[in-house]
Amino acid sequence: MFKKNILITGGAGYIGSHIVEKLVKNKFKVFIYDNLVTGHKLLINKKANFIEGDLNDFKKLKRVIKNNNITSIVHLAAYLNIKESEKKRKKYYKNNVGGTLNLLKACIDSKVKNLIFSSSCSVYGNVKGSVSERGKLRPSSYYAFTKLKSEKIIQKYSKILDINYAILRYFNVAGASNSGKIGEVESSHDHLIKNLAIQALKENPKVYIYGNNYNTKDGTCVRDYIHVSDLADIHIKTLKKISIINKSLILNCGYGRGYSVKEIIDVYKKLKKNVKIKYLKKRPGDIAKIYSNISQIKKILNWKPKYDDLKKILISSINWEKKIDNGK
Repeated sequence: MFKKNILITGGAGYIGSHIVEKLVKNKFKVFIYDNLVTGHKLLINKKANFIEGDLNDFKKLKRVIKNNNITSIVHLAAYLNIKESEKKRKKYYKNNVGGTLNLLKACIDSKVKNLIFSSSCSVYGNVKGSVSERGKLRPSSYYAFTKLKSEKIIQKYSKILDINYAILRYFNVAGASNSGKIGEVESSHDHLIKNLAIQALKENPKVYIYGNNYNTKDGTCVRDYIHVSDLADIHIKTLKKISIINKSLILNCGYGRGYSVKEIIDVYKKLKKNVKIKYLKKRPGDIAKIYSNISQIKKILNWKPKYDDLKKILISSINWEKKIDNGK
């Protein structure tokens, strides 16, 4: 069932392009649906079918799903800047929540049987230590609220549509593909490791830390980082699993270990000299400390990470940054 036609919304984005790369390698027939607002032509896989389109264009979405006999969907398309989400709530609601609702309505009377949704660990809000999939859901940013709202819409519509879903709650995604062909292009999301990679190309890198008075071991935020290639692998395994067991899943996607911003910068300093650090105010919506309990994903998918080394994640990000900088 799963090895048919797959639609990836947001497939020209950072995470989407890595999933597409793995799907293409596994001989799936892949259709990318992306409006290229935060996606990039540079990341579009030449072996996939690309359709430029917006989630709010219901008629086009419906046509794409029907005409291409789509049987599985990986839904990644969303705005994801936490800081911006606090200021532009209508924009985030329309795109993230409205877009998800549109997608599900477009699946009515289609051949779609499986849907994977890219959610976020931010739906848990502030937690002390590790969090399991059964943890309380207390989103502390508007972006996180849109993700949780989308999860609930998917759960409701899965019954109406009679489809299997998997909600994957991403922890912090970083790194770049070993192929050297894809990585993170968009810098407006203000991701720490992307910012470090950009600064690595400068003689005197400047690194900004948002807040140094969090209730953590060194006062800086603690996060669980997962390499994008491991995350892409999880999507393939999850798609196969829900197709075989004919059940829906909610899974945390991380390594089960928290690193503080300062710890990451200390590893970075071993790779790059003359690093200057500047502390700025906390960002609204940022949570102090969160890392994943990954016992479920290990048990259900029999999943083992391949790239869980912080130094390697940083090096792959820096190498990618050099590549796109040379291409400018």
